[in-house]
Amino acid sequence: MKFNPDVSSSRRKSRKAHFSAPSSVRRKIMSSSLSKELRAKYNTRSIPIRKDDEVRIVRGKYKGREGKVTQVYRKKWVIHVDRVQRDKSNGASVPIGIHPSKVVVINLKLDKDRRAILERKDRKKAAKAEDVEMTDSHAFVLYTEKMGITFDVISEAA
Repeated sequence: MKFNPDVSSSRRKSRKAHFSAPSSVRRKIMSSSLSKELRAKYNTRSIPIRKDDEVRIVRGKYKGREGKVTQVYRKKWVIHVDRVQRDKSNGASVPIGIHPSKVVVINLKLDKDRRAILERKDRKKAAKAEDVEMTDSHAFVLYTEKMGITFDVISEAA
């Protein structure tokens, strides 16, 4: 169901927006999932892929291979992973493009900007969880007051 009248739900317009997106927007779209360990550590599910991240390929012919990202080719919507290449007939080797959604990040290249992004995402998630918790308890209190239900509080210390 459409909620925002300013955003088109036309397939044609969506595809045009996607494939003619500028590099700054492609960066966000070209995100990869984090491994279970990193997900637990940083409390976030995915992050835009970047050169020098270590990844594991989880789909396709090269499934199971691990390596470092050597290039993020935004123009072609692919990344190049170290040692994932094929030989041409003249003997030269060319890297094979892998879509970022088909890899899992197993090691991040962290700098101050990326740390800030992860901290911001973590704070946002914590605030959202707290807000949901507050909303649920608040709704319960309002409901019990409306229904005239009272509770006798029994302390466990006694």
